[in-house]
Amino acid sequence: MSDNQALILERDGGVLTLVNNDPPINRMSFEYMDALEEAVDAAAADPEVRVLVFTGAGDRNFSVGMDLKQLQSGAAERGGFEAILDQRLRVLAAIESMEKPSIATLFGYCLGGGLELPLACHFRLAAAEGAKIGLPELDLGTVPAWGGTARLTRCVGRDNALDMILRAKKIGGAEAHAIGLVQEVHPLAELKTAAHALARELAAMPPLAVAGVLRCVVGAAHASLEQALAIEREAVKRCARSKDQIEGMMAFMEKRRPVFTGE
Repeated sequence: MSDNQALILERDGGVLTLVNNDPPINRMSFEYMDALEEAVDAAAADPEVRVLVFTGAGDRNFSVGMDLKQLQSGAAERGGFEAILDQRLRVLAAIESMEKPSIATLFGYCLGGGLELPLACHFRLAAAEGAKIGLPELDLGTVPAWGGTARLTRCVGRDNALDMILRAKKIGGAEAHAIGLVQEVHPLAELKTAAHALARELAAMPPLAVAGVLRCVVGAAHASLEQALAIEREAVKRCARSKDQIEGMMAFMEKRRPVFTGE
């Protein structure tokens, strides 16, 4: 695809990689968010897409977040700040609620929206060196606006979230792993390869069961225990007698790797 596009899409089997193409800092421009919203909606509806990987072009920075100069000059043309904010919240909610796993690679600057998007993903992998991860909006006299306060608190707990946000801290990959912000840390040179290896691993899982787990763990995160158990039971019933469940059981008995088709 053209290198002058704000968002580059790369397909590898069931893995869709979405590349913010504004190196070296990969701002989240209006054009990027428009393309991202369209791509996320299309991926959710495409049965051939099983996993999404979010990354930035190059090897210097994932993203510095919103393009503030563009915001100042073009907000009125986009319906005002509220309309811009609504779109970004809508896109992140779509990523988080999608019944397909999503992975973000955190390297270099991952600031503001450059952390809030990964917080909406199901997996986050960070570079062992050079990462600067944070929500520094207080340095600008404002508050994280794309769900960062809520999602960061749910991810790392109140105390760690307050420590990061109120002090406008930028933490590295090792510290992010220590507080539970990322699941894995890899050398920068290996980070994107590791993310794609994880994506291929997840893509090989039974899609119907994966969707059920995401409904149970993500969708029912704030449900009562009774409601969560009911959602789990429904997920089990949807998998029962599916071709993938039969394949999984047969493969187990035949001591071979299962091949799941999503049926």
